[in-house]
Amino acid sequence: MITIQVLQYLKTRFTTLKPPLIVPENPIVLLRMLNRRQLALFFVGFLAWTFDAFDFFSVTLNVIDIGETYHKSTSDITWGITITLMLRSIGAVIFGIAGDRFGRKWPFIVNIVLYALVEIGTGFCATYEQFIALRAVFGIAMGGIYGNCAATALEDAPIAARGLLSGLLQQGYACGFLLAAAFNLAITNHQRYGWRALFWFGGCPPLLIALWRAFLPETEAFLNVKRTREMNTSTDETKTMCSSIQAFLQTIRLTLVQHWPMLIYMVLMMTGFNFLSHGSQDLYPTFLASTLDFSHTLVTITTIVANCGALLGGMTVGYFSSFFGRRLSILVVLFIGALLIPAYVLPNDRNIMVGAFFQQMCVQGVWGVVPIHLMELSPVNFRSFVVGTAYQLGNLISSASSTIEAKAGQSFPKKSPYGHSTNHEQYDYAKVMAIFLSAVKEREHLRR
Repeated sequence: MITIQVLQYLKTRFTTLKPPLIVPENPIVLLRMLNRRQLALFFVGFLAWTFDAFDFFSVTLNVIDIGETYHKSTSDITWGITITLMLRSIGAVIFGIAGDRFGRKWPFIVNIVLYALVEIGTGFCATYEQFIALRAVFGIAMGGIYGNCAATALEDAPIAARGLLSGLLQQGYACGFLLAAAFNLAITNHQRYGWRALFWFGGCPPLLIALWRAFLPETEAFLNVKRTREMNTSTDETKTMCSSIQAFLQTIRLTLVQHWPMLIYMVLMMTGFNFLSHGSQDLYPTFLASTLDFSHTLVTITTIVANCGALLGGMTVGYFSSFFGRRLSILVVLFIGALLIPAYVLPNDRNIMVGAFFQQMCVQGVWGVVPIHLMELSPVNFRSFVVGTAYQLGNLISSASSTIEAKAGQSFPKKSPYGHSTNHEQYDYAKVMAIFLSAVKEREHLRR
């Protein structure tokens, strides 16, 4: 019986790839469907996600400089990235439950203020241990923001516009990387505090975003859920807040019992996607500086070019996923990205920018479908919890991506033209990244 069910399921993996062929509206027409409140909620979610990514990539862009400050190796500093990713699932659970129980607004504001303060505090770390501790706290804050950002930005939007908005929202991540690269070029080497000033600067805009969110209303979707919940709740005045929370948690348990296969599918999907993005992005600036001997300016320019491709890919694939279907769009873009891996890591001059542009266009093209795909797969009453938790559990499993690449890269020390190892830390990360990305993309093809 189980064998028959498995075979039937495998059969549907092909039959359900048939494109729905829903012709998307003109994007301008779709954006005009949003009223002022919906636009404000979308942009506050987008900006919160953007500056969350700004902080995260402030580390990846300065791995070598931070290592020199604390007298640590590249693999030691990448533990700051790994610990952030590992603890994101804790934040997803905490702020996801808070967002579904108390609303999208105030848990969202608390979350933003927390990661802003941690970002500013990172710039004041005097020791490596302090740096790792604050990156751990940032991981909790970063984990909480995604689910509430997606719910805030998308759940009140018109259904027809959600595919486009999903692609735009996800590109907040690429936009944060782009802004971090640009301000890193403008700030880091032009004052005496070095990389620390980038963190001090990056912590200020989120506080303004939190203030903006405070003046915006709760989402209509949550208010409808709240009204339904109140109608189904006993009006006995002796009922305490404790029992209300217990009833809510019991509902979550029932939801997990009913939807656990889908949740497992979502976690596995997000594991692959996070391996893909972090495996291709987190160590890439270090690869450019260490393996290719690119200057600080050239590393930043290459990163900016790559993220321009990411922005284009995310918006385009997210927009057309309503026509081609979510899964088919993901599979096709993964295949194209696999073909582009050599162009992403093998050129040893400025021509690598072309490969970086198109590879990140594919990576973020896949991610452009993610927010709306997760929203569509999640139970409506627990979107913030399920979306955030699935995403961050995938992050937890893939959290060691950059450390794995950094450790593996140490097996390939870069040689001088005379056949001797260089005196400073230089490794050939190209081989490791190519193998890593090829394995991840092949796994995602097989799973889907």
